[in-house]
Amino acid sequence: MNEATLANFHTKSHSKIKRTFRAGETPVLHLNATRYYLNVGNFWKTLAVSLLVCVSFTQPVLAQEKEKVLRILTVNGRRVEAIPTTLSQINLGVEVQGKTAQEVQKEAAQRASSIVALLKSRNVEKLQTTGINLNPVYSNNNNNVQRITGYSATNTVSFRIITDRSGTILDEAVKAGATRIDSISFIASDQAIAQAQKQALQEATQDAQQQAEAVLSKLGLKPKEVVSIQVNGASVPPPQPVLRTAAVPKFATQDASTPIIGGEQQVEASVTLQISY
Repeated sequence: MNEATLANFHTKSHSKIKRTFRAGETPVLHLNATRYYLNVGNFWKTLAVSLLVCVSFTQPVLAQEKEKVLRILTVNGRRVEAIPTTLSQINLGVEVQGKTAQEVQKEAAQRASSIVALLKSRNVEKLQTTGINLNPVYSNNNNNVQRITGYSATNTVSFRIITDRSGTILDEAVKAGATRIDSISFIASDQAIAQAQKQALQEATQDAQQQAEAVLSKLGLKPKEVVSIQVNGASVPPPQPVLRTAAVPKFATQDASTPIIGGEQQVEASVTLQISY
């Protein structure tokens, strides 16, 4: 087939179709011969028009998608809730010094047992041992040579108690054998903290929405929908110790109850919103 023949668009076909039917057999269609002539020039024109139509429909779609991605406002809302503390976290214990390791360890254990028995009888919460130490005590002789002159043993515990009772429990622990009060910090109850976390998250979300409305309204735009939400958490900073000393203060041995006054605890929450407009 030469180029002159291909230039003819019309189809010339000479075909004879013969149908044969025999008893018990499936009809068979016989095609003798068919010749097609294709106009190549028109074919490429048709293909070019098809591609142009495809591109014409694709470009507006891409533009719309690009516009949709760019029209998103990201805002971050934050809220801090302050709640009153009702519990005291106390760390205290005993410290004993003596000539031999066995001697000081035995005395420290006896005093610690008395303190633990007292705390259990007062129904304190989350009572646990926080440290047991036994160390040699050194001194220098005239020749600046270190030698062991004795031993020091410590046994400490931590617990929680209602703040209104913390002063009394400190005094009783000293009478039971405590010789050191390491720290006391104030915290809210678990239930109060959980409620404050929910409240902080709700107010942080509201803060983010108000920020978005303020920005968009100033620009003459309107928010449509929230397309993304990221909760950055509602954290509770650890309570800070307000009393730390290596020995029992003098007021703890007096008849009057040691005054303990709690404070507030903060719960922080942060929420990030992406809003389309």
